[in-house]
Amino acid sequence: MGLHLTPIDVVEDISKEEFREKYLLPRKPVVIRNMAKNWPAYQKWTMEYMKEVVGDVEVPLYDSSKADPAAPINASAAKMKFADYIDLIQREPTDLRIFLFDPIKSAPKLLEDYISPKKLMGGFLDKFPNMFFGGKGSVTFLHYDIDMAHIFHTHFNGRKHILLFDYKWKDRLYKIPYATYALEDFDIANPDFEKFPALDGVEGVECFLEHGDTLFMPTGWWHWMKYLDGSFSISLRAWDKSWAVKAHSLWNLTVQRNFDNFMKARFKKKYMDWKEKKAIERANYALKKGIPK
Repeated sequence: MGLHLTPIDVVEDISKEEFREKYLLPRKPVVIRNMAKNWPAYQKWTMEYMKEVVGDVEVPLYDSSKADPAAPINASAAKMKFADYIDLIQREPTDLRIFLFDPIKSAPKLLEDYISPKKLMGGFLDKFPNMFFGGKGSVTFLHYDIDMAHIFHTHFNGRKHILLFDYKWKDRLYKIPYATYALEDFDIANPDFEKFPALDGVEGVECFLEHGDTLFMPTGWWHWMKYLDGSFSISLRAWDKSWAVKAHSLWNLTVQRNFDNFMKARFKKKYMDWKEKKAIERANYALKKGIPK
């Protein structure tokens, strides 16, 4: 009984040809140790440097509590000056995270500190990187990214524990209908298989990132992340060449998201209860039918 987790492939460096054949085309995750070591960020991006360049901008903070269907979409749990938040995550454990505030918009000089890995693949959205900050013990819930991009996720100033699951396991992971996240009632790192039997036998990949490590997450991969130290990451995104993936991304960003927002605003808890019930029904059906085969 349990999840079937295998260690992720780890390479020091990799050629374009090897990356394409072993990871990009088969859509398989890999950690690249040395990719970020030639970035200015590798040396510069300390906590103190981030405080210096971003400063006292007020930022929204998010915790690990279950989403409230009656609250506005993406309502924050708290707000704090960025520099004070950096002091907090260096000082003590906290489940507060930053994920909807982009420090680069407040400090565009950060754009000079990283290099998109165009030697490995194309399609990067150079002007739209995402940064994520978390305190020790904080968790990013199980989800996949709505835009279906390939992601190069580089970590700084600490350690991060990550579990990854191929998109094909979505039903067994209790995917919420019209959303890109899983039912929030279980801990995927320590699941209760009696209460959530569809998780038993799910296959995944496990990795641990340290300062400067880069995780390649292919399009559609589900991920759960836990900050083992107060630390932060940057994600560089690149489009997949598949028109089917691009169509899926467009559907998620327009039709699905707008419909879901409308239904949540109008029906609130009733709609959310229906979605959770449907996620459980689909998971149980997939388990019964042995999906994915």
